[in-house]
Amino acid sequence: MSPDKQASQSESGAPTAAGARLERMRRSARLARLALLTAIAAGPIALGIAVWPGPTTTAAAPTAKPTTERTAAPAANPSGYAQLFVGAWLRSSTDNASTAQARLAQAMAPDVELPGPAADAHTAPQSVTAVRSAQRDAGVWSVTVAAQYADGRLRYYVVPVTANSSGASFSVTDAPAVVAGPARAETPTSPYSVTVPDSELSSAIGQFLTAYLTGTGEVDRYLAPKVKLTALSPAPYTSATVQQIVAVEQAAAAEEVPDDGTRVRVRVAVQARDDFGRWPLAYELTLTSRSDRWEIAALQTGTAQNEGAR
Repeated sequence: MSPDKQASQSESGAPTAAGARLERMRRSARLARLALLTAIAAGPIALGIAVWPGPTTTAAAPTAKPTTERTAAPAANPSGYAQLFVGAWLRSSTDNASTAQARLAQAMAPDVELPGPAADAHTAPQSVTAVRSAQRDAGVWSVTVAAQYADGRLRYYVVPVTANSSGASFSVTDAPAVVAGPARAETPTSPYSVTVPDSELSSAIGQFLTAYLTGTGEVDRYLAPKVKLTALSPAPYTSATVQQIVAVEQAAAAEEVPDDGTRVRVRVAVQARDDFGRWPLAYELTLTSRSDRWEIAALQTGTAQNEGAR
């Protein structure tokens, strides 16, 4: 082939190859533009995928192992132990250490000396009750015990008691100390300030308490749906008379029953009678209105349970 023909073919082939490359670039640009428009139409998540430069590899964070929190068991309260000791100690005598009470006191507190009452003294208490306990240190308690006597005397004794680490055993470490009794706490202001007149509400309360305290009538008929109340059996009183009703909510003072679902809280003073006399009692009740009647929704003594929503 002549040099002229070779040159001619080279010159004609070069533009053809360049044109093919240019066409491929245009095709790629069109595809990229189409993909971008499709991503915009699909939403921001797809758009992020379309413009993101490439996949990245993210190392998974190690799963944290749950930690187990151990809650220390509450320290055993030795109030009952101190009460038992003081009762035995006050009924003991060093002149007769062989009695059951003396042996019990010595077993509970081997290092504590027994009292020495006079031979004709009547010093045994009628009742002994633990009224207060305080933990002074780990395993060290101070328990206040009240002793009531037949002649009206009331004495308070503080007893030091130690407990082992598990709270399974106790020991009285020293003789009791006579102290002043706990001061009377200030009475908080009562939330019951609305006087309830004779009305459908007072009538429902009177009928319920009569059934509850005397057994006259069925208690369940006065309860709201899903409320359970264990009746007193046998009924302790022969009659029950409502003396006063005061409420928290003003709606309790209405003479007529309000709209369904109205709730009121009341305090009821009751005078109950039996063969041995009359007894002033007080109850806190919650009532709800339904179908033009009041129903008992709660008796605030821990004995009434409402299985539905309160």
